[in-house]
Amino acid sequence: MDRQRSGDERWMRWAIALALLAASAAVWWPNPAAAAGASTGPRIKEVAAVQGVRANQLVGYGLVVGLDGTGDQATQAPFTTQSLQAMLQQLGVTLPAGASVQPRNVAAVLVTASLPPFAQPGQTIDVNVSSVGNAKSLRGGTLVATPLRGADGQVYALAQGNMIVGGAGAAAAGSKVQINHLSAGRIPEGATVERSVPTPLQDGDSVTLGLNASDFATARAVARAINAHAGEGTATAVDGRTVRVRAPSADRVGFLADIENLPLSLARPAARVVLNARTGSVVMNEAVTLGACAVAHGNLSVTISNTPMVSQPAPFGRGETVAVDKADIAVTQQGGALVEMPAGTRLTDVVKALNALGATPLDLLAILQAMKSAGALNAEIEVI
Repeated sequence: MDRQRSGDERWMRWAIALALLAASAAVWWPNPAAAAGASTGPRIKEVAAVQGVRANQLVGYGLVVGLDGTGDQATQAPFTTQSLQAMLQQLGVTLPAGASVQPRNVAAVLVTASLPPFAQPGQTIDVNVSSVGNAKSLRGGTLVATPLRGADGQVYALAQGNMIVGGAGAAAAGSKVQINHLSAGRIPEGATVERSVPTPLQDGDSVTLGLNASDFATARAVARAINAHAGEGTATAVDGRTVRVRAPSADRVGFLADIENLPLSLARPAARVVLNARTGSVVMNEAVTLGACAVAHGNLSVTISNTPMVSQPAPFGRGETVAVDKADIAVTQQGGALVEMPAGTRLTDVVKALNALGATPLDLLAILQAMKSAGALNAEIEVI
């Protein structure tokens, strides 16, 4: 009897331990449905930005020195010599009148940078350096102090430093080998901000969110998400690209940090096919559908071959031996069978139907445009 009682107590202790383990697992083990729901849909910061808070483009003209004989040629790029003489004169070096300066270690460059919003004096930004003359390489060069100006002509940053060029090359005996680009480089944190640009973030009692793409459904979704978080009437969709938000002036930065991380439930985007005629790239979104149609596609190729020949005159003739070219032209046309393409309501169906044609991406550029003209492609075509 005592043995049976001890066995029951042991099983009871095991049951209590398993119950406690299951209860603790429910706390630390993630809920798959909740985890999946938290990651679906973009946030407001992915589809909109505060208007007026933007970067400003800066540009400047300067000189790169210290090149290993790969700089600008003075005869073909006289502005490099003029710039060098002006810089030496500012440093107290005056060249004799009529002196011919032909340095090979100097190159004229344009320096560009993007001044981020809220940048303050003393902070550093990255700069890009590009040759404007005929320098062979900027590798190993040093940019001399160059003022960077904005669109208003004011100096906002000062750039200087050693460049990083991602290319390499060598030449000897008429042969040349080059990897990547040698006439452009980058200086990380190569410019120091000298003047800040005021932003209208704290002006007024509201801020304006500008959508990255014009869409009325997205503007409504942004306004609804903000109102659900901060109260009804906080946000108003003005049009398809603008949402006005009433923001407190006490902690406006914290308020914007909260609303830009709000998740959105967006509607299905408009059907669009993007064609790149230069590279032959074709990109379509999930909303593209296809109507039933029949397509026949064949390739037409024209081959022209040129064979050099020598024309000899007759014996004891007065003619001369001359070189002539013989051109052969051949036209080849490949037949294309008529392929029936069924209607597709999903992107996978459209992809399978286009793959059935066996066409290259360059051929798809013409096929998709013809299908759009025939009314079989339910999408907007954009050529970039």
